Amino acid sequence: MRILVATAVPVERDAVARAFEGPVHEERLPGVTLHQVTGGYDLVAAGVGPALAAASTAAALTAAALDGAPYDLTVSAGIAGGFQPDAPVGSLVVADEITAADLGAETADGFAPVTELGFGTVTHHPSNALVRGMAAATGARPGAVLTVSTVTGTAARADALRARHPRALAEAMEGFGVAEAAAAHGVPVLEIRAVSNPVGPRDRAAWRIGDALTALTEAFGKLTPVLKSWNSHDRPH
Repeated sequence: MRILVATAVPVERDAVARAFEGPVHEERLPGVTLHQVTGGYDLVAAGVGPALAAASTAAALTAAALDGAPYDLTVSAGIAGGFQPDAPVGSLVVADEITAADLGAETADGFAPVTELGFGTVTHHPSNALVRGMAAATGARPGAVLTVSTVTGTAARADALRARHPRALAEAMEGFGVAEAAAAHGVPVLEIRAVSNPVGPRDRAAWRIGDALTALTEAFGKLTPVLKSWNSHDRPH
């Protein structure tokens, strides 16, 4: 089973790599560099934001397809802001819904997603079996993870996002871009986030990035049996 894990930055990629034993092999491809680790995992620091994440993920997926060895699963992984009190700092979230929260237009009646404008999509739904398996194995809470191009920095915006997306547990910047690239290749997607800070006013003293990265490493250490089970019994053919 081949799995592509896309993080935003190298420190997140390295946190995932620590979950696996053995050497890391680096492979440079046009537009992206893969870090290959034990168990069929290829890791890529895809970049910050949905556009760069989509471009980097698509480059890796295309290279694999052209090589005749396409990926079986794409995972967006990293740290995130958590909506309080449902996703406290240090906790894990697995997305059962990956939603672009600011892809649309401002109107006189408020924000309108592109789907209400008559085009595009704003949501991808990972495999229910994978989400349930991940939650059971790691203790991650399932829920919606929002993708934004501008990180929330005020209580008012946090409240507005939660009002539009009452199931939202976390906010990050790459999941929807990774999901769009995966969907274009017909590859299933999963998003896993470790909460490093609350969504809302930016209080760096409240951030726990180290704890979140440790939680991310521990999550991937428990993920392989879940993926093997899903590959054998639940993956659509």
